[in-house]
Amino acid sequence: MTEVRPHAASRAAGEAALIYRAALDAGHATLAAAERERLLAAAGLQLAPAPANAVELSVRVHATREFGLVLSAGAGGLDGALDAANFARDRAAVHAAVELTDGTDFIERFKRTIAWQRIAALCTRRGLDTPSAALSALFDAVLQLAAGGHPEAEGAQVAVQELTLECACDGATLAIVAAHCSVGAPPVLRVARPLHKIDRLLHPQRIGIVGASATGMNFGRIILRNLLGSGCTPERLCVIRPGGGEIDGVGCIENLAAIEGKLDLLIVAVAADAVYPLVDEIIATNTVEAVMLIPGGLGETAKSREPAAALAARINAAHAHGDGGPIFVGANCLGVVSHPGRYDSWFIPLERLPKPQKLPERRAVMLSQSGAFMITRLSHNPWLDPRYMIAIGNQTDITHGDLLSWFAGRDDIDTIGIYVEGFRDLDGLAFAHAVRRAVLAGKQVVVYKSGRSEAGQAGVMGHTASIAGNPVLFASVLTQAGASVTDNVEVFDDLFYMAGALHAKHIGGDRLAAASGAGFEAVSAADSIVGETFSMRMAALEADTVRRIEAVLAEKKLAALVEVRNPLDMNPGADDDAHVRITAAMAEDPNVDAVVVGLDPTAPMVRALEQSRLRPGYDLADPESTVHTLPPLVARSAKPIVAVVDAGRLYDAMAAALMDQGVCVFRNVARGTRALVRHVEARLDAERLRRHFGRS
Repeated sequence: MTEVRPHAASRAAGEAALIYRAALDAGHATLAAAERERLLAAAGLQLAPAPANAVELSVRVHATREFGLVLSAGAGGLDGALDAANFARDRAAVHAAVELTDGTDFIERFKRTIAWQRIAALCTRRGLDTPSAALSALFDAVLQLAAGGHPEAEGAQVAVQELTLECACDGATLAIVAAHCSVGAPPVLRVARPLHKIDRLLHPQRIGIVGASATGMNFGRIILRNLLGSGCTPERLCVIRPGGGEIDGVGCIENLAAIEGKLDLLIVAVAADAVYPLVDEIIATNTVEAVMLIPGGLGETAKSREPAAALAARINAAHAHGDGGPIFVGANCLGVVSHPGRYDSWFIPLERLPKPQKLPERRAVMLSQSGAFMITRLSHNPWLDPRYMIAIGNQTDITHGDLLSWFAGRDDIDTIGIYVEGFRDLDGLAFAHAVRRAVLAGKQVVVYKSGRSEAGQAGVMGHTASIAGNPVLFASVLTQAGASVTDNVEVFDDLFYMAGALHAKHIGGDRLAAASGAGFEAVSAADSIVGETFSMRMAALEADTVRRIEAVLAEKKLAALVEVRNPLDMNPGADDDAHVRITAAMAEDPNVDAVVVGLDPTAPMVRALEQSRLRPGYDLADPESTVHTLPPLVARSAKPIVAVVDAGRLYDAMAAALMDQGVCVFRNVARGTRALVRHVEARLDAERLRRHFGRS
């Protein structure tokens, strides 16, 4: 097996940095053979012939625009030459940001690949132990070599572009057959934004707006009306507009220079071509802490990209002086809704997107590059009403990574849902770091990534001036950091909703119990437990649990019709009481980690209608209805319980009544079970990360 000298790790990065710098000074962007040998030796590695009949694998560190250095490992040789689309997720290769992994962590991800499966099968055939330790040591050695050439390191003089090791393993021997390494100059880094000013953006005391019409209902006037309608008093607001006077009871100020003191937030809702001189004025007067750029058209067309880039450069330069200058959100920004900050600056009239009237304790945040994404999600899913909703737009200044970094440390946030089209240079790395901090702090991060196809990427570029990036790499790196990542909108809805609904529940393992009065639902739950990279298993119910369920069935005169098993078809004759008591028995079984229960709203024995004409009083108002008896069970259970109301609009009231009381409700058992599998996978993986890397 390849061995890594114990003392090599402490000095390998330093020796590698010297080798990289010497090669670059000598004009060797690609390291020569002798330089490669010295580089490998610095980490206790060396080239060796491939053993006979070995499995080929490739280990690679490569510089990416979004994530900096990424460690990848997977199939080599002929398998490595195949299109990754031929493989299921994480089978061709797995990836991780170099700064967020180590050999022990990465080997667990590598075990998902076909290369590992081939190695494990070869070891089984030959009666050998799998080479986990040797591979883990190899990954650690490569990470040490990468550490000598981080492109984002402060003061870096040289950066690794690519370091590839082609390897072969026959179970007994792990050999490095070939190596390649290239280096280059590190990228120019942006000036750090004064992120503490995000607090002023989200909790402003004084808000100004530029662009509100005194005579018509333009975007600026709609924003002003929404601000007033969301709890902002006129005293907190001012309109920047020559001529004085007032609009909708809000006083007007002649210009920025006339502002006394500083505004916490300035909302800019003017035409795109008017933004450029206005931003220069904002920077020069230094009278604003945070700025929201509403207009689109900045950097989204070929004509606007150069002036938009110059604008971003001026904003970036301003951060290097004084207190860092103002921060900017946008451009092409829908706005911000901040319940703690008592304001709504979206330019969507409230009549088109009414906010929920109930005021639960909101512990979620939604960040979205697209304002329309947030609007449609909230319109389809009215139970989602996060504590904060921020449209990021073009990321002219403040980025995904900046905002997630700020929210990662907030004690009032449990779940974070994010729509990403693309990252600014190296912001994916900042974002991944923030994901890891959030997860170590006990939060859940759900990410929807758009732009997976060439056509989709073209649409992203035309919408918010972003670069979509490699979707496979994106998903793998952020999943390894601790996020749940999807490119399916419905899956995002499900995971974000479930993350909030089940956040306080304990995930003790992967054992599922399922029950329904509809046989197809019970079977469908069992059929839906297999995911792409993780599966749950049907729990073996304890004898005492079986006896409890049999007693309920006997009481309901269903015992002769039902055999107790998991999944359980409890018969359409089961009433509300049977559903709840059987759910309780399953949830209290020590062999069960989660329960999915179909509530069978169309069954005649279930009190599921708002009003029953056939049996007056046998409806949702009845104290024995599931909407009254299931929520207390869900509240006291430490385990997740997912309820399914699979029926049409007639049963919307039943579903809503349960959801309003904190029950996690789905309208389709397969969809709910698949979401639960993804949720359990993410929670168990997060716990593994917390054990391995430590809680923040």
